[in-house]
Amino acid sequence: MRKRRILFVDSIPFIGIMSIVMVMSIAAVYADHNVNINTATVEELKPITGIGKVHAERIVEYRENERLFNAVDDLLNVKGIGKETLEKFREHVTVDEES
Repeated sequence: MRKRRILFVDSIPFIGIMSIVMVMSIAAVYADHNVNINTATVEELKPITGIGKVHAERIVEYRENERLFNAVDDLLNVKGIGKETLEKFREHVTVDEES
């Protein structure tokens, strides 16, 4: 007797691979240019090395509740971002509109 395969189970490895490919694609896009911290969404900030979900949420929250960033160094005002953390992603973010 033939066993029937359940489509869902067979597609799990495919979904996993596609998820990895999508994350790598997003990371590659942001590696090539700077992300404007005054306009970026949490989803646009998360893939940047050194930012992640929590810092991305705090950056957007700070921007919305306090003020726009005048310089990348203003990120030091965001809870949890110190000098060492900022240096991890400084070259990938900007406040300039033309990046």
